[in-house]
Amino acid sequence: MLKFTKDHEWLRLDGDVAVVGITDHAQEQLGDLVFVELPGVGASFDQGAAAAVVESVKAASDIYAPVAGEVTEVNEAVVAEPGLVNTDPAGQGWLFKMTITDKAQLDGLLDEAGYKALIAG
Repeated sequence: MLKFTKDHEWLRLDGDVAVVGITDHAQEQLGDLVFVELPGVGASFDQGAAAAVVESVKAASDIYAPVAGEVTEVNEAVVAEPGLVNTDPAGQGWLFKMTITDKAQLDGLLDEAGYKALIAG
């Protein structure tokens, strides 16, 4: 199941773990990423809290936790090679994984049709 936020993060459920990244639309708007700052494993975030930062030649942007939870893993590959977020944002360019503390928050996220409507304006 793939869900989206209005802030252009995506969330993919893998059992009880949420894999989080930014959408293709977001990476296109940002341009070529040159820096990624990820949270530490064990960090806890409320839904909507700034959890990571991506920086491009154009701007820096906070990445928000789509749901409340605790970070269980980070993608060190995108720290070493930020361009992975540009070339494969929904695959190898994932940012972090987290356990979800309140699965009811998933209901407030957008499905793919809702997200496409959001970016279409």
